Amino acid sequence: MITIALQILLNLVLAVVWMFLQDTWNVPTFTLGYLLGMGIIFGLRRFFPDVFYVRRVFAVIYLVFLFIWELIASAYVVAKQVSRPKLDITPGIFVVETNLINDWEITLLSNLITLTPGSVVMEVARDEKLLFIHTMDCPESEELVRRMKDSFERAISEVTR
Repeated sequence: MITIALQILLNLVLAVVWMFLQDTWNVPTFTLGYLLGMGIIFGLRRFFPDVFYVRRVFAVIYLVFLFIWELIASAYVVAKQVSRPKLDITPGIFVVETNLINDWEITLLSNLITLTPGSVVMEVARDEKLLFIHTMDCPESEELVRRMKDSFERAISEVTR
């Protein structure tokens, strides 16, 4: 992860050096220098032990858009459930197994699931492999939460590994 920060810092330094060489201090010159620096870093990527940092940036952007999409989908399901004339829900708790390793990854997954309406991660097992999730309507929400967990887990793995 340090090499990702090093790549970004190096790219910023190359952009500033480009502005020095052009003797023009404005946004278009900085942008051009940043893009040229990105090309230089891409050409030198084999000298860095980690992947090219733009890949991680796109993975973070994908994770954000995935969360927004799942947030909208689960909000629709919850709105549909509570707008019925007779509230016919079956709250419940179920267990989901995760393949994430780091505490940071598990915390992020738990927070993303909790932030979506209708589901709350109540506890993480001591071995950090099981998530206990409470949902507003267990039969209808269980598959939705499992699908969210799988997509979030894959996206989090892309960001952190």
